[in-house]
Amino acid sequence: MRWGLIALFLTISVGGTYLAVFLKKQQNQAPRFTFDLVDTIDHDEKAFTQGLLVADGAIWESTGRKGESSIRKIDLKTGEILQNEPVDSKYFGEGLTMVDDQLIQLTWKAGKAFVYDKNLQPVKEFTYEGQGWGITTDTNKNELIMSDGSHTLQFRDPKTFELKRTLKVRRKSGLPVGQLNELEFAGGKLFANKYLSDLVYEIDPSSGAVTSIIDLTGLWPKSDRPLDGIMNGIALVPGERTLLVTGKLCSKLYKINLVPAE
Repeated sequence: MRWGLIALFLTISVGGTYLAVFLKKQQNQAPRFTFDLVDTIDHDEKAFTQGLLVADGAIWESTGRKGESSIRKIDLKTGEILQNEPVDSKYFGEGLTMVDDQLIQLTWKAGKAFVYDKNLQPVKEFTYEGQGWGITTDTNKNELIMSDGSHTLQFRDPKTFELKRTLKVRRKSGLPVGQLNELEFAGGKLFANKYLSDLVYEIDPSSGAVTSIIDLTGLWPKSDRPLDGIMNGIALVPGERTLLVTGKLCSKLYKINLVPAE
């Protein structure tokens, strides 16, 4: 009888501990979403996609790799490349954003950001310290948000590129979210690709807290990917409430709706 009671007590205690751990873990997890595929658009499978956005009825894209970097204008319906301007071969193109009537393209390690007009002609350039990965525009506050591959976001003045402040991105548990790459600002929220993964993090740009996680696993099958093929590129399609996503060296642009994960 004694040993039976001891065994019962241990079972209840251990079970209660596991339940408490499980409930705490659930509280510390952001909501997760998956996707419904709405449509696909052809995409240049040789494009090492770094930055992606939709504006003025077209897709604007920055591609990377030295000797292959470019800035492009693409037809939103067909995926046809309407204009393709190469970047100097000594630069590795990175993220891309639009401010008013100008495009800003980052470079990886050169510390230069190139500014273009909508005809993709150079206007001026900025300099900055550190690496450049992703960039987007917070239209609510008229400021740039930039990533450098870490868990720290940089907020910059769009006219001078001056660094105004930084913000660390963390999960509900307090753990940092590193390797933040391509960025998109939409609906007051910031979306960020996580490098070398199929995850997109939705981030509160005022606090750095992860508010949801979007899992794109299965959208671009692993069997269809080249060695360097990873998800990268997020763009909101204005007026449709859908996201346009793609990957480096991916032959498709995927138009998706977000749905809660089971």
